[in-house]
Formats: sequence, structure tokens, C-alpha cells
Amino acid sequence: MRRKLGAILFLLGAFCTEAQIKTSDIDSIEIQGKFTATTFKNANQNISIITKEEILNSPAVSIDEILQQVPGMDIRRRGANGVQSDVGFRGNSFEQVLILINGIRMNDSQTGHNSLNIPVDLDDVERIEIVKGPAARRFGQNAYAGAINIITKTQIGKNVKISANAGDYKTFGFGLNANVGNEKFSQLLQANSNSSQGYRHNTDFDIRNVYYQNQLKIKNGDLRLQAGFSEKKFGANGFYASPLATEQYEELQASIISIAHQQNFGKFRLNSNAYWRRGQDMYLFNREKPEIYRNMHIGNNVGGEVNSSYTSNLGTTGLGIELRKEFLESSNLGSRERFVTQFFFEHHFSFFEKKLNITPGASWANYSTNGNFFYPGLDIGYTFYQNNKIYGNISRVHRVPTFTDLYYTSKTEKGNPDLLPENAVYAELGYQYQNKNIIAKLSGFLRNSNNAIDWTKVSLQDPIWYSKNIGKTEIKGIETEISYQSFSWMKFTVGYTYLDNKLKDINELNSRYALDNLKHQVVTKLQTKFLKYFSNELVYRYNDRVNLGSYHLLDEKLSFTKNNLSVYALVNNVTNTQYTETFGVPMPNRWFHLGFSYNIHIK
Repeated sequence: MRRKLGAILFLLGAFCTEAQIKTSDIDSIEIQGKFTATTFKNANQNISIITKEEILNSPAVSIDEILQQVPGMDIRRRGANGVQSDVGFRGNSFEQVLILINGIRMNDSQTGHNSLNIPVDLDDVERIEIVKGPAARRFGQNAYAGAINIITKTQIGKNVKISANAGDYKTFGFGLNANVGNEKFSQLLQANSNSSQGYRHNTDFDIRNVYYQNQLKIKNGDLRLQAGFSEKKFGANGFYASPLATEQYEELQASIISIAHQQNFGKFRLNSNAYWRRGQDMYLFNREKPEIYRNMHIGNNVGGEVNSSYTSNLGTTGLGIELRKEFLESSNLGSRERFVTQFFFEHHFSFFEKKLNITPGASWANYSTNGNFFYPGLDIGYTFYQNNKIYGNISRVHRVPTFTDLYYTSKTEKGNPDLLPENAVYAELGYQYQNKNIIAKLSGFLRNSNNAIDWTKVSLQDPIWYSKNIGKTEIKGIETEISYQSFSWMKFTVGYTYLDNKLKDINELNSRYALDNLKHQVVTKLQTKFLKYFSNELVYRYNDRVNLGSYHLLDEKLSFTKNNLSVYALVNNVTNTQYTETFGVPMPNRWFHLGFSYNIHIK
């Protein structure tokens, strides 16, 4: 029966009659930086944008799953539906990517494993901005290899949306989204809950998010408040210590509250914010026998920043400062804290009627526990024949070890308090073509790292992983992507990424993460609309991972939308592929979902 349903959904997706796919005007989307916003077309870095329309059509049920559809991104999931995932770019580790919600950092100083613990449901995301390549000079620590900014947005009017879904393995979800606002003041409230009995032993989960946001318009600017709370409880069969550790269990909490201010004073622009991010992580080696081994970690990041820009005949100059205190209380890692001070500077030049754009910049950071770090960088872009652009950028980046890298101790892991910060030089050269129907990109990139941090063993028989500076690594790669809307009712996207990852000084050590990258990656998407109210999206992915082999995946979503009602059928892993994204954790087989949402407009 399931095979027949999958075939029916596929055939319906291919049977198209005249309808309209609304093409997002991606040119008008502004990428929000610390100092200024620039349009997608004028950005001089490799940037991908996931729009609201793409999110609604996608056969993804969580933020990590839709990120997997971006070429160059490597999301290594343990389980499904956003339970636990490590996020990476182009062969880098999960410790080297910065996660932001509306420009506010969400990274955890305890460990990068918790970076995607965010209190926002996919259904409430307005868009996702992805900067591929180093962004440390603009954002600081963790933007070693890239940054992901998840944008939410309030709306004018009064609207309530209710949603529900159900699927295999006794999966259920419920959601509520309410918008109330006018031109002066608008508010968003979101709450959702998702649970499942799990696709194999001890992979059950219970996830809850609550998120609030408002925006107050002021003269030539606005004030914004956001607050959110996320809780995850899940069985972690084989997630961490060993595939044989089948009874592991974890409870995670993440909360954020921030206030932000943006205002223009003629040619002068001011952005500022203050924030508090709290994370809690409780781990049991055996959920039925907690006395065997239990860890509790509570971390707090409190900070604020002020960024300004001034536009003159010489271009736009940006200056900024960020202050942040990181605290951790842990039954395993002890009491830890550090204070971070960062200064940012960049200047944007434009020449030849804005066809040539040059942006040099630098940031300086001081860690109370590690000393000073300098992040210089340069972006250059040249537009020719209106729709063609070549660009290049080069930057130096550093990453300070997390508290887990430094101090974690268990029967299978041992941290290293003598770790040195890792550093790298990252360069990329690319070409982009864009018109109303086509976006095409081709780039090559190179990253040379020193003092790279990884967990290693001398032999696979050794029971303990040791945190070490493994020496020099070199990653070279190419990435290409083309998105083409051939008809008003069909859009096709294909992307390919190739990586060559070399460890130069590892001295025959067995690496846990440094060689965990995808060597070849193909992502294709076909979106169609037909019979006026129906839409369909197929997503095919081919992943060839260095240490885990290759596999093919096909996901499918068929949707019906009329007036205020939307109903969908979604199938993950249509071909029932057996695969794993991280060692020792089998991923789900074919997984069916059915869901609906209904909008209530209040006058």
C-alpha cells in the first residue's frame, strides 16, 4: 500500500496543467549584516537564501532537514524531525558554524552539538540566509566556515493559524501561530509540539517550542523584542558514546531573550542589541538506570553589541563592538567562564557606476582565557553585462576551543585543557549569473588550517577518544548550482559540491570528525503546480561520505491549498534507502506524514 501511495504522489507531481508558481524576487531580498544590508545580487560572497515559498513547498519537517537541501551544507543528523543534528559547511566541523536568530547568536559555549537547539518552528521562518565561507570578521567566534541567520517576521493585521500533523511511528504534531499588529506595532506568538514513539528502539522524542516577537516602529527605525524557549526530550540510541550504548537519553533546553534597536540619522545608521541565551543539557548513559552515569550542564551567554555605519562620497564605513560573558556550570566540566571583547571594522568602496565593489575589513577579539585574535579579510566583486558577476574573497579566521573540547571526561572521551585555538586562511573565487528565470553559480574554494582540533585515537581498539590539535589540514573544493524556472508552473534546481580533504600532520591517528565530510554531494529539486490548487516538490540527494560510503535519497511533498486551508502528504525517504549520516546511527526508513493548516483572519 505504501509503495502504491508513493507512486501515485510521484505521478501526480509529474502531471502538470497550466498554473502559476510565484517566483520570489530574490533580487529585492537584503542580506542583513552588522553594519549595512546588501541585496542578494550585489553580495560578494557565496550566499544562499531559502525563501518562505521554498519552505512551504519543501518536503522538510524541521530546520535541519531544509538546510540539507542547500549545496555545500552537511547536516549530520542523529534521528529525524530535528531531534539532534550537527551542522557543517564544506568539510568543516559542527564547531565552526555560527547560528543566528534575527542576528542574535545562538551558539553554545559548551559544545557545537547544541547549536541547532533553537526555539523556532520551521513553519514560522520567513527566510534563512546562509553565508558560505568565513564570516568571522563580521560576526566573530564560530563563523569560522560560515553563518546561518534564521529570520522571523511579524505581520500587519490579525491572523491565527492552527496546524496539525501525524505520521508513521506514532508521530503527532500541533501548532499555533498568531499575528496581531498595525503599521506602528506588531506581534507574533508561536507554540508547537511534536512527538513520536521513534523509528527503532529508544528513539522516541518529545519537542516543544514557544516563541514571541514584536516590532515597534519609531522615527526612521524600529525596536524589536524576541523571546523563546525550546525543550527536547529524546532517546539517544547509539548517538554518542558507542553504537552499543542503546539506552542513552537526553533532555535539552534552550532559551533566548533579546532587544534590538535600528535607526537611521541621515547618512548615519545605528544598530544595537542586548541578549541572554541559556542552554541546559542533561544526559543519561542509561535512561532506566540514571545512577550509572549522569551529566548536567547549564550555560549562559549574556552580551550586547553596538554597530554603526556612515555613508559618504568615499563609500560606507562600518564600526562595531560586542561584549559577551560566557558562563557554564557542569557536573562534568566544572565551573567555567570567559569574557569576550570584539571590535569590528569594514569599509565598502564602489567604482565604475557601482560595477566594481571592494570591501576590506577586520575584527579584533580578546578572550579572557585565550588572549587576542585578529581577523582580516577582503571581498571583491565586479558586475559586467548587467547579469554577470565575478567575485573573490579571502579571510583569516580562528576558533577558540569549546569547554567540552577542553574539559570533558568520560569512559570514552578525554578533553585537553592545553588545546591551542585553531586558525585558517580561507579563499574563494566565483562566478554568478542571474536574470528573472535563472540563477547560476560556480565557485572554487580553499581552506588551509593550522592547529586543527579533533578527537582522535592511536588505534581503533583504544576505548578513549582524546581531544588534540591534529596539525594542518587542507580542504579544496568546487561548488556549482543552477536554478531555472522554465515555465510558469515549473521550477528546477540542481547543485553539486566536490571536496578534497587532506590531513597533513595527523601521524596515523584515527580521526573522529576531520574526515567525516561529504566528498561528493548532489542536490536536485523539482517544484510543480497543477490543477489550480495543487503543488508538488521532489527533492533528490546523492551523498558520498568519505568514511561511510554513498547513498541516494528521495523526498516528496504533495500539497493542496485553497483559500485558508492547506493540506499535504509528505514522504521522506521514498525509496526506503538504508543509510547513516553519522557513525553508528541508522537513519529512518520510509516515513509518511499527513498534515493541514488553517488560517483564521480576524477583522
